Amino acid sequence: MYKLKIISSTVRPGRKGPVVSAWILETARAHGSFDVELLDLGEINLPMMNEPKHPSLRQYEHDHTKKWSASIDEADAFIFVTAEYDHNYPAPLRNALEYLVHEWGYKAAGIVSYGGVSAGTRAANSLKNDLATFKTVALPEAVNFPFFTQNINEQGEFVVNETSKKAAKKMLDELAKWSKGLKGIREDK
Repeated sequence: MYKLKIISSTVRPGRKGPVVSAWILETARAHGSFDVELLDLGEINLPMMNEPKHPSLRQYEHDHTKKWSASIDEADAFIFVTAEYDHNYPAPLRNALEYLVHEWGYKAAGIVSYGGVSAGTRAANSLKNDLATFKTVALPEAVNFPFFTQNINEQGEFVVNETSKKAAKKMLDELAKWSKGLKGIREDK
């Protein structure tokens, strides 16, 4: 099984990211190809990048960075769950990315985005561009939720339609394929 880290990007009070993340977490576990862990940036609470040395050196001084590095380094793949704020992904996610360099490399990433009419696709596209600089392969298969609050029922659960379930399955299938291929590249480093 491949190690999949689901990264929930929102941190503000009243955020809805955790309910979307809980849905993709259970979906990924049911898929059967992954050992899945949720990394909630709201709980991890990384400060603004405060390492004195450039992340490419991997000479981390702070415990929060060492822990973040170990968690990302052990991953084979990622799913980024992102809201769209001001036509982009949330700043805490950019901060979390910039803490590290090598740990992200040669791993596949799926994106689950949510928002209003755009379904978070502008944030997802911006994130895809940035992931390329970390040598992370952002897959074209994704799951996007327009007007996502309509998916939250009275019990606070995230309920999705068959189209979204099929999109998630396709994304997870592709993540498994790419994880297999990219593992070989990481082993050759």
